[in-house]
Amino acid sequence: MKTQVWAHRGASAYAPENTLEAFKLAAGQGADGVELDVQLSRDNELVVAHDETIDRVSNGSGYIKDHTLSELKKLRFNRLFPEYRDASIPTLGEVYELLRPTGLVVNVELKTGIVPYEGIEERVLDLASEMGMGDRVIYSSFHHPSLVKLKMLDPSVKTGLLYSDGWIDVASYGRYTARVDALHPALYHMQDPELIPSARSLGLALHVWTVNDEEYMEMLVRQGVEAIITNKPDLCRSVADRVDPFG
Repeated sequence: MKTQVWAHRGASAYAPENTLEAFKLAAGQGADGVELDVQLSRDNELVVAHDETIDRVSNGSGYIKDHTLSELKKLRFNRLFPEYRDASIPTLGEVYELLRPTGLVVNVELKTGIVPYEGIEERVLDLASEMGMGDRVIYSSFHHPSLVKLKMLDPSVKTGLLYSDGWIDVASYGRYTARVDALHPALYHMQDPELIPSARSLGLALHVWTVNDEEYMEMLVRQGVEAIITNKPDLCRSVADRVDPFG
């Protein structure tokens, strides 16, 4: 199977991360999917943003949970790319509306580790169902109870385990405890010689983040990982198209 290219927060090397502009650009650059982050506004709307606060990427400040959707929509989310003057925070529904005609996979990361966002798991499942995106979405999170809850609510959903340093036998934990369908390791985790064999033996896909250097893209394609998550989908697309898996 050919390695897929998933755009990390959209084509975030070239456009404001987690905006419609970045997702549209990713589709235009040949991505197979996008990765995004979802949180809840003060009025319980699903919004797409990575940080719990808006200071780094917008002209506003404070926590997303303390702003209504209307308040967030009045801000510009172009701080890192000022040329995108109209970039705003999108709702998850707006992203689905944009990407639905493209056929792209959507990796939805639930940001529930710092702010618990009560009920967010039900909300994302309901929205995907309402918009006909259920079979196109995989959910991931560093907060593994959210992944377990998603599977309890709907055993058919696809989930991916995000994790950080220091894990022992992460594939077994992912398969038998968190009951995920995929592992989402950082690139540096790929130094573990047991990771690929253990994931393969338990039927877990590997979606590796965040990979922006060509040499590592080539390495991962040759290793046959299922997806590379990158800020540069154009570069990764060219690598995935020219490098032979397992070559």
